[in-house]
Amino acid sequence: MRENDLDVTVIAELDEAGKPTRLTLELLGLGRSLAAQGGGLSAVVLGSGVEEACSELAARGADRVFFLDRPELTPYNPEVWTPLLATFFRERGGGLVLAGHTPLGQDLLPRLAFSLQAGLVTDCVGIRVEGEGFILTKPVYGGNALAGMKAATPLALTTVRSRVGEALPPSASSGELIPLDLETPAEARMRVLERHRLEAGECPLEEARVVVSGGRGMGGEEGFETLRELARFLGGAVGASRPPVDAGWAPTTCQVGITGKVVAPDLYVAVAISGSSQHLSGMGDSGKIVAINKDPEAYIFRVSDYGVVGDWREVLPAFLSKVRELVSE
Repeated sequence: MRENDLDVTVIAELDEAGKPTRLTLELLGLGRSLAAQGGGLSAVVLGSGVEEACSELAARGADRVFFLDRPELTPYNPEVWTPLLATFFRERGGGLVLAGHTPLGQDLLPRLAFSLQAGLVTDCVGIRVEGEGFILTKPVYGGNALAGMKAATPLALTTVRSRVGEALPPSASSGELIPLDLETPAEARMRVLERHRLEAGECPLEEARVVVSGGRGMGGEEGFETLRELARFLGGAVGASRPPVDAGWAPTTCQVGITGKVVAPDLYVAVAISGSSQHLSGMGDSGKIVAINKDPEAYIFRVSDYGVVGDWREVLPAFLSKVRELVSE
């Protein structure tokens, strides 16, 4: 079915339990508001055992949910997903494709854009309809300015940050579920050799509603144990600025910033982080920002909602003690 230029399609991403991620649901909410101005909203799901996820997407705003349910589609393999989705979008024509600005989205959409010879804008923080197309807004110059872009092709692809859209509540009425009849590529040069799963109780950095991050001022790896304990009590995840990752105090999967992950939790706790523009570009859209730093002139205080001037070794134990007290009540 050929789509018009104002139709929106969300590439769904599922978590380890096979459920749509929080960001995917936010993209559906964003897509619903955009499609309300003259287009339709679809979602496309690739994976294994996706029936429940498809039903949730259909109840969360999608007019149609296209899906392909096969064992070989899990885990994500770009050499399998790319040709399948390229065939799907080639048949649909124009419109806007949304994916999360996650490791999967950042890997998949450039491949798709090249295959389809379509315009691509990554790391979007805003989208609006203008005329017969979309204006895609993204940070530029290290997050110091915003640029509005418009694809010169009928089909536009974009990765979108967290908190740009708002997830819709489940509806009694739901969209149509449509199975896809696509042939899976016979062979892929890439295969998964090993997978490292999060420990029990941990959540992915991009999905966490609370992120506790440490910077160079933590002084060493031992300080991150305290951050992990605080994150566990708050039901969140641990992040880091680039220096601790470069020093080996925290894994690369924890890095927040322009060269790491972009997060937008409800609460971001920045511990011993000075607040460079590179780091701020990765967490500046957080709901509330709490900063702990012994330097009263640290730039992080200019963007934080609450700030504590002091050594984290003195501040965090008291903070953690109060959190324990509140949690036990």
